[in-house]
Amino acid sequence: MEIAFAAEPVTKKIASEISFSAFTAIASASWPVQLTLLLLAGASVVCWAIIFTKKRSLDSLRRANSHFLTLFWKASSLDDIFEKIANHASSNIAVVFRSGYLELRKMADSNLSQSKKDQATPLLSGIDNLERAIKKSIDVEVTKIENRLSFLATVGSTSPFVGLFGTVWGIMGAFHKIGATGMANLAVVAPGISEALIATAIGLVVAIPATIAYNHFSTRIQREELELNSFAADFLNIAKRNFFKDS
Repeated sequence: MEIAFAAEPVTKKIASEISFSAFTAIASASWPVQLTLLLLAGASVVCWAIIFTKKRSLDSLRRANSHFLTLFWKASSLDDIFEKIANHASSNIAVVFRSGYLELRKMADSNLSQSKKDQATPLLSGIDNLERAIKKSIDVEVTKIENRLSFLATVGSTSPFVGLFGTVWGIMGAFHKIGATGMANLAVVAPGISEALIATAIGLVVAIPATIAYNHFSTRIQREELELNSFAADFLNIAKRNFFKDS
């Protein structure tokens, strides 16, 4: 009790001089906490860069696919579409069409074709080859649009724990100060607790946008994959009706 009363005027003076602003707490934090905050800040910058580029690329992809589908359904033949496919290089549906068209031509030139004199186009067999070529192309395109999306998931799931590390370290520093000074008052523990809470807050600030963006882009990519599969089904139906023998 005597120690506490003796130290009271001093601690009041120290407490009055302490600034609890976030920048002051970060500047006065220990180097492990500062390193943790720097890591979180870097992860946040990368996440926002991915978010902006991914949004722009998906918007561009949707427009490109819309333009190609308009061409596809208005064209009178697959050859006409293939001749204009260079104008739709940004469309992944056009890439899938190109894979299917080239596989059809390869099959027509192979021993899988059976032509008759009164037929303008040969009858083909082995549609499994065409299905595999289209499925492989779809898988490649989906992998492309999923690029860097795992980073958002990783940051969203790990940032709170990285911030928690800074929190634990800050609290440890506060307890060390209590042990060194023998005083458990606000002036002693406030800096350590402040940097600890800031580490937690920044971890959440980094994680929340990353998680929201990951869920948003995952939903959009699922829609793009569904559109690719829908186009593949339409393309296979057209090929079956016009180029393949009845099984």
